[in-house]
Amino acid sequence: MTISRKPPDATIQIDGKIHAVDPSRNLLEVALELGYDLPYFCWHPALGSVGACRQCAVTQFKDENDTQGRVVMACMTPCTDKARFSLAHADAVTMRAAVIEFLMTNHPHDCPVCEEGGACHLQDMTVMIGHAYRRYRHTKRTHLNQDLGPFVGHEMNRCIACYRCVRFYREYAGGDDLNVFGAHHHVYFGRASDGVLESPFSGNLVEVCPTGVFTDKPYGESYTRKWDLQQAPSVCHHCALGCNLMPGERYGRIKRVENRYHGALNGYFLCDRGRYGYQYTNADDRPRRALLEGAPIAAAAAAAQLGAWIEQGRVLGIGSPRASLEANHALRALVGDANFHRGVAASEAACDDALVQILRQTPARIASIREAESADAVLVLGEDLLATGARLALALRQSVRNAAFAMADAANVPRWQDHSVRLLAQHAKCPLFVLSARATGLDDIAKRTYHGRPADLARLAQEIVHLFDYTQPRAPGLDDDAIHLAHDIATALRTAQRPLIVAGTSAGSVALLQEAANLCVALDKAGVAPSIALLPRAANSVGTALLGGDDADAALARIEAGEIDTLVVLETDLYRLAPAARVDAALARVENLVVLDALATPTTAKATLLLPAGSFAETDGTLVNYEGRAQRYFQVFVPDGDVRESWRWLQQAAPAAGLDLGDTLDALIECCAQAHPQLAGIVDAAPSARFRLAGSRIPRQPHRYSGRTAMHAHRDIHEPRPPQDADTPLAFTMEGARSGAPPAQIPIFWAPRWNSVQSVNKFQHEINGPLRGGDPGVLLLAREASATYYERPAWQPARELEVVWLHELFGSEELSARGAAIATRVPRPYVVVHPDHANGLADDTTVICDCGGQRWHAKLRIDATMAAGAIGVPYGLPGVPVLPVDARVMLVPA
Repeated sequence: MTISRKPPDATIQIDGKIHAVDPSRNLLEVALELGYDLPYFCWHPALGSVGACRQCAVTQFKDENDTQGRVVMACMTPCTDKARFSLAHADAVTMRAAVIEFLMTNHPHDCPVCEEGGACHLQDMTVMIGHAYRRYRHTKRTHLNQDLGPFVGHEMNRCIACYRCVRFYREYAGGDDLNVFGAHHHVYFGRASDGVLESPFSGNLVEVCPTGVFTDKPYGESYTRKWDLQQAPSVCHHCALGCNLMPGERYGRIKRVENRYHGALNGYFLCDRGRYGYQYTNADDRPRRALLEGAPIAAAAAAAQLGAWIEQGRVLGIGSPRASLEANHALRALVGDANFHRGVAASEAACDDALVQILRQTPARIASIREAESADAVLVLGEDLLATGARLALALRQSVRNAAFAMADAANVPRWQDHSVRLLAQHAKCPLFVLSARATGLDDIAKRTYHGRPADLARLAQEIVHLFDYTQPRAPGLDDDAIHLAHDIATALRTAQRPLIVAGTSAGSVALLQEAANLCVALDKAGVAPSIALLPRAANSVGTALLGGDDADAALARIEAGEIDTLVVLETDLYRLAPAARVDAALARVENLVVLDALATPTTAKATLLLPAGSFAETDGTLVNYEGRAQRYFQVFVPDGDVRESWRWLQQAAPAAGLDLGDTLDALIECCAQAHPQLAGIVDAAPSARFRLAGSRIPRQPHRYSGRTAMHAHRDIHEPRPPQDADTPLAFTMEGARSGAPPAQIPIFWAPRWNSVQSVNKFQHEINGPLRGGDPGVLLLAREASATYYERPAWQPARELEVVWLHELFGSEELSARGAAIATRVPRPYVVVHPDHANGLADDTTVICDCGGQRWHAKLRIDATMAAGAIGVPYGLPGVPVLPVDARVMLVPA
């Protein structure tokens, strides 16, 4: 929810204490910010207030002479100047006790077996109110539960009818397959019938629900109590947005991932790929032992062998945008600048380089996810955001509500009165325009949409630029409808106060990115202050682009030319970068293939020397997100076997290669910052390993962590010494200092009386605002030059059935697709064509796709929204091969 921030200019009294507060806020928010423990259920900081549960009762007095007062709901009460309140007044206390008793009449006594036990907001509020004895002794209401798919479990008997779930799912996230049914004691929250929840944000129901109605199903299949999970701050590796996570581990396995609040990025919510994509870390087929020609080799000998091969020369390294900056830098330092190549194809490298150049030179503000929510006119250029940056798509769904908030401001309706604002606004929305290859998940809220090939979209953007600046050429070849649409978009952007341009690299078009940049230049020249968000493909695409290096196609060309004896591949599957035949031929010419990876891939299967790398949960490192924000993620647990950080393998190989990369993370970060001035800021992404709180480390384990001796009893009856961490200030223990930890290093959100995720309010500077001490990360990109227009290539008529890459939230991203739960949501191979190009084939027909001899089976989808003259092929989907640039695909019946 977008909140209006005003300077504190109201004075209120709470239980005799005077506070200066923001009059635009409601009393519940203010009380929580001030440190009061006031119970609530239906209110959520991102959803606003509806006053449904009646749990946050307080007493309000007319003036200093009023001793009786009246009971009001804090979430629906504004903080007017000189208002007087009491949280401890007998009437309010009695009201809160009565409400919780009524709510608990039908709630089952199943806390010992409930998956939310110990992490339940309902438990916290019940204890806070003092409700310890239940007088109700009659038959409880019962419901049948539903199968809601692989992510979310369902136990309706625990429901207290707070309505948070449907408010989030329908009103905030835009889903339409979950609703509320029935009335009175038979209110039911679920689907009309069993079935998979369709929203890409369904997993947030687990945290939005204040009790155990919606539970994390994968977590429940291998359950551990919250207080027995070891946690560390982390960053999502499944797209470029950089959302913050809190993974939890027990017995050497990641059990679950929770949202980690970041005020500028993900806020309170994650997409389902980010929440459930962790399961690849637990895969049975993961490399866990160092292997030389298929036989086990000691870790020290394996590192020495790598170093010896590097020292011999004729070596080439291929990095990875899913690996940390430190690992990429270590590989570059070992093989030499001229021999380091990024783990991306040439077309993607060109897009990444263009994206970074644009962000350095644009006159527009680079928008965070939170800032995108405040936009009042948005143009999405060539991206299906629900697949390539889902959390940003959720933010844009909130941005269209800014028209409603403007109407509320004019009518003096507080923005936090959620349903009042919705009733006032009805269907009023800020303009959102989506230009894409086919229909996207944001089309339902878009003012207008346009479907075309990347070159068509770039030409439409060029026409909009011309409408702002007549010195720029008009776009050739547009029909009247496209020209009228360009006028509509230009008008909306010109009249907006906070316009936002969103584009990305998923279409593989540099021209599309440059037209997004041209739009920002044109808006700036017209006196409009735009924002921009450009999304690359992978978690560290911006970081590897800043680090530099040629592309993987150039690396394969050098191998094909016979220049290379040893190839070192860092966390990259080469078979996802080039056609299989080309990769096979290149690897056949390599004498020594060294692969460092956490996945079992076709590339690891061919390795001469295989070094098992740690997953995101087993390593420390730095990623740079789409904004250029460097963020540190931390090791959750120390893995068994030979698994370790990729950068640590390379550090340990350095002496045999005649180099010194240090022996700690801090040493490597300093080395990277000195070698690459553009990355110098990564030193400040988080405090160094020397940081201490009151002389103590920060514990990864909760203070109630149990079984440290018993859990190892099958090996040793003595409690083993905890692993020692020389790379971070965090400790693999429950002993240490927590209070006052830097935001980047808070491993657990917990406070006295607050055991659920709602405890985050104790760590925020203000509700819905930044964490105390500032949100994690440091922005690296600085303006380098004044922006100018990019020149356009000569226009050429489009060719028939051009391949357009389509992206899936589940399946296109390599890591998450390996997880058991997400694998059930990955579609089978398909291709999409416009009806005009079906050539007599029926929808859902199995076809054979042929591209230059590469053949695969796919389902044909005939879609009237698909760009004419194009064939949509899903990027990265299992079973779909890598296609060369300018590929043409022929379809024949199977």
